[in-house]
Amino acid sequence: MKKQQKHFVLVHGSCHGAWSWFKIIPLLEKSGHRVTAIELAASGINMKSIHELSTFHDYAAPLLEFLEELAPEEKVVLVGHSSGGISLALASESFPQKIEVAVYAAAFMPDTVHEPSYVLTQHASLLEELEEGWLDTEVTTKGDPTESPRIFMFGPKAMALLLYQQSPPEDLQLAELLKRPSSVFVNHLSKADKLSDTRYGSVRRVYVTCTQDRIIPVTFQHWMIENGGAAEVKELHGADHMPMFSMPQQLCDVLVGIASTYV
Repeated sequence: MKKQQKHFVLVHGSCHGAWSWFKIIPLLEKSGHRVTAIELAASGINMKSIHELSTFHDYAAPLLEFLEELAPEEKVVLVGHSSGGISLALASESFPQKIEVAVYAAAFMPDTVHEPSYVLTQHASLLEELEEGWLDTEVTTKGDPTESPRIFMFGPKAMALLLYQQSPPEDLQLAELLKRPSSVFVNHLSKADKLSDTRYGSVRRVYVTCTQDRIIPVTFQHWMIENGGAAEVKELHGADHMPMFSMPQQLCDVLVGIASTYV
């Protein structure tokens, strides 16, 4: 019996781009699936500057536009990494009928009780308590800090010790060459409407934990799972924050398994 082809839509995290999925794309295609890696605004080769964006909706616009243009009957397997989880949440709220399952890979996963920024502010508080914190990550604000987005760029130490510590050195070097400033637009998300149970909450969510993640610690990943709820939890034992580099084949296998479960 021929396996049913799925359409995977991959959403990168902060300071990264569609390029961060370059190892996963051929693995999924080899498994017989379609793959689209989204380039979010002001990321990768997208020509916008982060200073041109005011809201997370501006940042996630390429994903929302892609889903809007899908054929009415088409559904996708949406995969988000890190802050890409917020993009998944906005997409689930806007187009729940077009998403077969949303997979959060070491990603921020909001709930329907608090404002969408809640998991981000809780995470920021956690990192402030840790000795490592954000290490050499640079944070700037343009204009009024109460209104303007906080823009950040992971520094070399943060990249090497918090994100890529289990990943091949050549992948870390690639990321250093391609990374761009980013934002999670907390000011905007703190004023945004709560996500709804009827739309966001109707999309099946699966969480993939990464046990050696040092930027979104696995304890915080499990807190988000308990706080927001997930239909299923998968574990990548030994993966750092970048499972697409530290454990690409294992991540692919998990994604294919999830897709085959949610027909």
